[in-house]
Amino acid sequence: MDFELSAELAAYLAELDAFIEAEIIPLEQQHDNIRFFDHRREDARTDWDRGGLPSAEWEELLAESRRRADAAGHYRYAFPKEFGGRDGTNLGMAVIREHLAKRGLGLHCDLQNEHAIVANNVGLLLMLEYGSEAQKAHWVDGLAEGGKFFAFGITEPEHGSDATHMETTAVRDGDDWIINGAKTWNTGVHLAESDLIFARTSGQAGDGRGITAFLVPTDAPGFRVEEYLWTFNMPTDHARISLIDVRVPNSAIFGQEGRGLGVVQHFFNENRIRQAASSLGAAQYCIDQSVAYAKERKPFGKPLAANQAIQFPLVELHTQCEMLRALIHKTAWSMDTYGTFAVSEQVSMCNYWANRLCCEAADRAMQIHGGLGYSRHKPFEHIYRHHRRYRITEGAEEIQMRRVAGYLFGFMDRAAVKGV
Repeated sequence: MDFELSAELAAYLAELDAFIEAEIIPLEQQHDNIRFFDHRREDARTDWDRGGLPSAEWEELLAESRRRADAAGHYRYAFPKEFGGRDGTNLGMAVIREHLAKRGLGLHCDLQNEHAIVANNVGLLLMLEYGSEAQKAHWVDGLAEGGKFFAFGITEPEHGSDATHMETTAVRDGDDWIINGAKTWNTGVHLAESDLIFARTSGQAGDGRGITAFLVPTDAPGFRVEEYLWTFNMPTDHARISLIDVRVPNSAIFGQEGRGLGVVQHFFNENRIRQAASSLGAAQYCIDQSVAYAKERKPFGKPLAANQAIQFPLVELHTQCEMLRALIHKTAWSMDTYGTFAVSEQVSMCNYWANRLCCEAADRAMQIHGGLGYSRHKPFEHIYRHHRRYRITEGAEEIQMRRVAGYLFGFMDRAAVKGV
């Protein structure tokens, strides 16, 4: 076993750092753009008069950073070379995502918006895997450059973790399908050209088969955004939408009819390992900042760092980061070597533990920094609010643990992931 990062990947991390220093930090500092990252960040990012949506200025700044990253050859790292990428691997993406998050809050990587100069654009990867030729022709270029998006509509007001019990249905009508139902937590739908709607087309509630994915235009008659749900972490772009007799052609099917759950599982596995790496990086940032502060702060005439009450909690968190990093790297490497679904159990382990660890590290950083740590003049509350979300979204930590238990106790077959 070789635990060293390849020379190529190590060099690329240095290349990214140089690009951030040369292009992204100056952009972050000009025209008072720093307001989106200092104590004013929540107010600057939020359009309070438009349902709490992200402000136009904030989204344009993110778009500009994407354009610069794309022009420099970084944005598409994970994509195949034929689409302007570098044939990035799961291991490469995990290392890069951790590296960017470990740098702290900034325009180079703002996970509140799932934004980074190296795109975590699972939408494009799904399009290349499941899209028809016509869909690829329409979507690939826009997805690759980060200028075209589709939202993801699987969760429903009455169904979250129990996705196979969804009530949204699609019924065949000649060459068309008629969709009725409701979805919630449709992130980014305010910018999306389409919403990837999952609907039951056959089978019974609970069946893995019989769920079909449809690319539904957001301007289709009967498609309506009912509200944007305000959250612990503002701004919000998480919509509840309704579908009333929405008609789409058969060509709107994404992947195979009745096999939509496979698309979901593919999306989750790809995204969960990257999410875990980001949480690890953010946790390490909180620990590193706390260590530095503890060395500087001298209450009662000696540094905080001299107190074991300060040392020991950080030692435990740092130890967990080291162990988690090894598991993330091994899991990502196994996905590259044996396939996306080969180590679903380990993906779940990485995901739930990393997200929980990040929340604990942010909380500890607040405590060590005292009143300043609790304020918005430090980034720890922002990190906590965002990563607390990860313990629920894309598979709550209880669902991740349930999957591990299913494999551990033999209730699930490792070779037959549900829906795939």
